[in-house]
Amino acid sequence: MPVNPKGEAAAPAAASKTRASAPKSNRRLRASALVAATAAAVLALTACGGGGGPEAKSADGKVELRFSWWGGDKRAQLTQEAIAAFEAENPNIKIKPEYGDWSGYWDKLATQVAANDAPDIIQMDEKYITEYSTRGALLDLSKYDIDTSKLDEAALNAGKGEDGLTGIAAGINAATILANPAVFQAAGVPLPDDKTWTWEDFERVAAEVTAKSPKGTYGAAAYGTDEASLGVWLRQNGKSLYTSDGKLGFEPSDIKGYWEFLKQMSENKAVPTASEIVEAEAAPLDQSGLATGKNGMAFWWSNQLPALEKAAGGELQILRFPSKTGKAEDAGLWYKASQFWSASSRTKHPEETAKFIDFLTSNVKAGEILLADRGVYPNSEVREAIAPKLAKADVKVVDFIGAIKEELGEAPAAPPKGAGAIQEIIKRYTSEVMFNRLSPEEAGKKAVDEMKSAIS
Repeated sequence: MPVNPKGEAAAPAAASKTRASAPKSNRRLRASALVAATAAAVLALTACGGGGGPEAKSADGKVELRFSWWGGDKRAQLTQEAIAAFEAENPNIKIKPEYGDWSGYWDKLATQVAANDAPDIIQMDEKYITEYSTRGALLDLSKYDIDTSKLDEAALNAGKGEDGLTGIAAGINAATILANPAVFQAAGVPLPDDKTWTWEDFERVAAEVTAKSPKGTYGAAAYGTDEASLGVWLRQNGKSLYTSDGKLGFEPSDIKGYWEFLKQMSENKAVPTASEIVEAEAAPLDQSGLATGKNGMAFWWSNQLPALEKAAGGELQILRFPSKTGKAEDAGLWYKASQFWSASSRTKHPEETAKFIDFLTSNVKAGEILLADRGVYPNSEVREAIAPKLAKADVKVVDFIGAIKEELGEAPAAPPKGAGAIQEIIKRYTSEVMFNRLSPEEAGKKAVDEMKSAIS
């Protein structure tokens, strides 16, 4: 599943230290995160509760808040429109935007926090919220006047931890399989019934599409470059990616089957070869196999549908994950916070910061501007109010999120400190398995060792 600012959940450089005793391969995988790791160490010493007094305001009573987020040009435009709407209602508060793409966001944020120069409002990801919360870098928003009464319970709980409510969901989405009906139609293969299909059905349908399509077109893209598909796989097998006490929720034998099935599908031409998988991973969203018609199905988050439909130039269909039993309620899906609104614990303006987060969370004007850019609005009142303004693709996402509500499993445990390294580990060992450099069993043992070291 390609997931980064193409979507919302790729794994950038980790913001935690690897133990000195970790093997060389562990240290190597985090080399790109040197700045973030150093900052995390500094956080342990410097981060603390904050919030300045009246002296933090200018003589005329006006304050300036810095607001950082990641995302593309469209998000930047919409977010700045929302800022303008807030400033119109609150002329004494000025919001200074700071934004960029995903690739450099986390190193920059870690450096800012370590230097006591964090933005007041921070767009936060679930992989890092525990990391920053436990080090005292995020404000407990439950102590301020923010209306969370209309938020979906699962979305609200996703931002809670031992350190309080350090994140409020900006949007919710779900792990999905997106299908390109045009590819199926060209192959003369009917779309599967996602309420009853199994993993065996997924392989069979994908292999049939490959066999009846031009060379280079596959029935499905491969999984194995992401955490979401592994999370679903583990949940369907009675395990979990993480436990509530911050440990791994599975053993090497559990991930072994995940890779064995992927190899089997590649051998049966249901998904691409190893080299093609690596090539596809480097492609931007608009050049992905699903968008270009080279894949009949692919693993994406639900909120990525609109961008993919635009790139594909035609409608796509959202499908539930297959299950072991052929029952939709056994698919193990959950509502994921696509990202959070968080605040620096050192902000000099906690009340004004909370006021802006409340505006983004529960004000219909903000909802009418942002719409579904960050996923389905978690505030039910705002979601209902903006429904008539949503584009057709966004309506599809909202409808899907609603359709699976009664099928959801328990919300997974929050990613622990160091979880930002996990996706890169999954991706790397998937490559090792697919290129036959390691057996699924060997890869399972090595990967689990590295993952344990990363989150310890």
